[in-house]
Amino acid sequence: MDQTITAILLGILEGLTEFLPVSSTGHLILAQTFFGYDPEQWRQFNIVIQLGAILAVVVAYWSTFWNMGMGLLRREEMSFRFVRNILLAFLPAAVIGLAAKDIIDAMLTSPMVVAIALVVGGIAILVLERTIPARIDTGVPALTWKMAIGVGLVQCLAMIPGTSRSGATIMGALAMGVGRKTAAEFSFFLAVPTMIGAATVKIVDEPALLLGEATIGWSEIGLGFTAAFLVALAVIKAFVTYVSRHGFAPFAWYRIILGSGAILWLAMA
Repeated sequence: MDQTITAILLGILEGLTEFLPVSSTGHLILAQTFFGYDPEQWRQFNIVIQLGAILAVVVAYWSTFWNMGMGLLRREEMSFRFVRNILLAFLPAAVIGLAAKDIIDAMLTSPMVVAIALVVGGIAILVLERTIPARIDTGVPALTWKMAIGVGLVQCLAMIPGTSRSGATIMGALAMGVGRKTAAEFSFFLAVPTMIGAATVKIVDEPALLLGEATIGWSEIGLGFTAAFLVALAVIKAFVTYVSRHGFAPFAWYRIILGSGAILWLAMA
C-alpha cells in the first residue's frame, strides 16, 4: 500500500480509537499484522500521531484547562482538586510503566495478546455495565483522592496491549461510583500527562525517534498527525454524548467480535 494512504488511514484509526474503550494501540498492532508493513519503520510515526490525538483533548476542553489554570492562580479549591486528581491518577502509571518498560515493550510485538485482551476487556465491560447502577455526574473535582489513585492503578492494566487505556480508566471510575460523563472526561484529561509521559520516555530512550532521520517522510507524519487530530476532535464530544445516554455495551460487543475474529485469523495464519 502507498505510504501516503497508509499514513492517512493509520491517523484516522488512531483518532477513532484513542479515546474509545477499544484500544488504539491494539488496533495499530493488528493493522501492522494484517497489512504486513514493518512496524519498526512506523514507530516514530505512531508516537507523533498519538500527540495529535492529545492535542484534540486540549482543543476540545481548552476552556476547562484555562479555567482550572486561572483557578490555581486564584487558589480556588475546585481547581486544586482537579489538578490533584489528574496527578494522583497519573502517578501509578508513571512508576509502574518505568519499572516494567521492558516487559511492556515485549508484549507490544504480540498480536495474539492484543486479540485476547480485546475479548477479555469486552466481557469485563459488559459485566460492569450490567452490575453497576447509573450514577449522577458530579465532575472531576468531586472525585476523592482515593478514587483518583484507584483509577490510576486500574489504568496500569492498559499496559497490556489491547486492554485500552480509556476503557480501563472509565470502567475503573464507574466501579468506584463515578458517573458516565465524568468517567469519560476524567479519562480524556488523564490521557494528556499519561501519553505525553509515555512519548517522552520513548524519546529519551531512543532520541533518534524524533531527532534522527525519519524512516517515514515528514509529509506522511504530518498527514497522520492531522488526521488523528481532526478525527479525535470529532470523536471526543460525540463519545461523551453517546455514553451519557446509552452506555458502553456497543463498544464491548465490538471488542469481542474484533478480538474473536483476530484470534481465528491468527490461529489459521
